[in-house]
Amino acid sequence: MAETTVTELLAELAALDDPKARAINERHGDDHGVNLGALRAIAKRLKTQQHLARELWATGDGAARLLALLICRPRAFERDELDAMLRESRTPKVHDWLVNYVVKKSPHAESLRVAWTADPDPVVASAGWALTVERVAKKPDGLDLDGLLDVIDARMKDAPDRLQWAMNHCLAQIGISHPDRRARALEIGERLEVLKDYPTPPNCTSPYAPIWITEMVRRRPT
Repeated sequence: MAETTVTELLAELAALDDPKARAINERHGDDHGVNLGALRAIAKRLKTQQHLARELWATGDGAARLLALLICRPRAFERDELDAMLRESRTPKVHDWLVNYVVKKSPHAESLRVAWTADPDPVVASAGWALTVERVAKKPDGLDLDGLLDVIDARMKDAPDRLQWAMNHCLAQIGISHPDRRARALEIGERLEVLKDYPTPPNCTSPYAPIWITEMVRRRPT
C-alpha cells in the first residue's frame, strides 16, 4: 500500500511540474518545477507520516524530497541518518529545508553543528554554519563568538559561494544580536566587502553585512 502511495505521489508531482519554473529553479541549482505552494498543500493533506517521508526521500526525486521534509517527524531521525541525508542533499532548496525544517528541530542538532562546521566539504560545512547562526541568535551561551569572528575574518573572503553565504550570515547575526561584538563585525564586513555588490531587489535588505547589521538594529524597538 505504501509503495502505491509513493507511486501516486510521484505521478501527482510530475503532473504539477512546470517546465518554466523548472528552468528558473535549475539556474539556481535546483532540480524541480513544482510550485512550492502546491507542494505545501499536498503536505497539509498528507499530514505527518514518517514512514512515507522516508520512502519519498529514498526516491531521490527533488520534489519528492521536499515533500518528505514537510511531512516527516524531525525528532525521529537518528544522527547518522541526518548526516547521510545532508550529504545526499546537493541542491540548495533540499539542503536548506533539511537544515531549517528538520535538523534544527532534532536533538542531534548541536552534535551535527560541531561536526559539519569542521567538515572539509564546503557544502556540508555551510550547514554547520547555518546551525551556528541559530545558536548565535537564540542560544549563544557557550559559543566562542570571538573565535567565530576570527574564522570568518580569515576564511570567508575566499570561501566557496554557499559556505561564504552561511559565514556571512553568521557575521551579520553576531553583529545584530551582540552589541559588544558589533563594531568588530562591522569592521570585518567593511574590510572584506563580501556580497557588497550583491543585486538586491527593491524593499529587500542587502546581504552585505554592514548594511544588514545596521538595518536590522535600526528596526529594533528602542
